[in-house]
Amino acid sequence: MGMDLKTTASLLRDFIKGNPRTKPTDVLPMGTLDASRLQGHQEAKVTWFGHSALLLELDGKTLLLDPMFGRAPSPFPRFGGKRYSESLPIEIEDLPAIDAVLFSHDHYDHLDYGSIKRLKDKVGRFYVPLGVGAHLQRWGVEADQITEHDWWQESEWDGIIVSCTPARHFSGRSLTDRNATLWCSWVIAGQETKVYFSGDSGYGPHFQEIGDKHGPFDMTFLECGQYDARWANIHMLPEETVQAHVDLRGKVMMPIHWAAFTLSLHDWNDPVERAWNEAKRLGVEMTTPHIGETIRIGSEDYPHSTWWR
Repeated sequence: MGMDLKTTASLLRDFIKGNPRTKPTDVLPMGTLDASRLQGHQEAKVTWFGHSALLLELDGKTLLLDPMFGRAPSPFPRFGGKRYSESLPIEIEDLPAIDAVLFSHDHYDHLDYGSIKRLKDKVGRFYVPLGVGAHLQRWGVEADQITEHDWWQESEWDGIIVSCTPARHFSGRSLTDRNATLWCSWVIAGQETKVYFSGDSGYGPHFQEIGDKHGPFDMTFLECGQYDARWANIHMLPEETVQAHVDLRGKVMMPIHWAAFTLSLHDWNDPVERAWNEAKRLGVEMTTPHIGETIRIGSEDYPHSTWWR
């Protein structure tokens, strides 16, 4: 991140000062999922759980992306920032069988021990970047259920192609394992629908490269939150998120990585507000579903409500 003494001092000052608007004051609107309607459909659909957790239905398969369902993104939940919502649209135990889970990297707000322990017995396959499989095996996932990928590697699975693509970020779950595992984004291509999942990433030329190689995309799920100009190399500013969507040649953009946890100093709804304004300026279609709201990919009527205001 290149944090010099002056930058570190400014960060310390700002964190001590705090910002009372980093968390919502009202209960966030949330849908409720019916597990019986979440499996076996050929229609491409997606349901957002807040932050970066998504349930993707594609070609009759059910996939989870970065399924962090825990209460706090921290190894010490009592001291970490807690989830804004007291509950989720559905409990892990009520989910149907999950055909595959994809992880982008090993940070606590994406790879959650408690969620994996509760999920692992109902998941068929795990797709992860290099090195992340060791975490899963320690937590009880069988090695033959895990497929690790380097950037630009892909796997074909029952007609669906998952491609591991670059991201500009870092990894690590302690003080001694910085960058010991890889981080990535994912391209997921079904028979008729193709989507892009950014994981965490700063803005860079890799979005154009991914768009040239794999685009266009029916929908992009792009990081939009937990940013600061002082660490823009690893988390995009909202205007960069919209530009990344353009670079990727996406049709519809859904901002993720917000509305669940406070991991930065900006107002909790600043990411989506800034992205909304930039999308309008550039003529980008951006959809803004509630947490727990299922939307059909390829729909002619995406949700566009400004519910965060």
